[in-house]
Amino acid sequence: MYRTKLLVVANQTVDSDELYDALHARAEHGAITVTLLVPQDVQAGSAHRVNAALERLHAAGIEAEAMLGDVDPACAVIEVWDPRRWDEVLVSTLPSKNSRWLRIGLPARIGRAVDAPVTHVEAEPSHARAGTRR
Repeated sequence: MYRTKLLVVANQTVDSDELYDALHARAEHGAITVTLLVPQDVQAGSAHRVNAALERLHAAGIEAEAMLGDVDPACAVIEVWDPRRWDEVLVSTLPSKNSRWLRIGLPARIGRAVDAPVTHVEAEPSHARAGTRR
């Protein structure tokens, strides 16, 4: 059975409901494999967020793994991109009013760097909804 292979670039939103919902919806339309690419940073709790995201995806039956990348998210994608490994890129950002990634045009930059579809999901960081997780 063919699986669509997604490279998901996320940091503060890696364990967000919005990203989970987008991936879950994709999985309902066909099998997917997800690689979470998380730019390295010094934010407290990033390892916890990644682990929570992986546990949640696995519990939903979605094959997923995670990897750390360059602190610059565009460089992180360019360094790992292999069209034989992934079919498309999904970029998960904070809402536009708060997103540094959107201010630098990250989805478009990635789209110019890889020959694959790039999808964008806006999400709230999980800590903004403490206690409201589904």
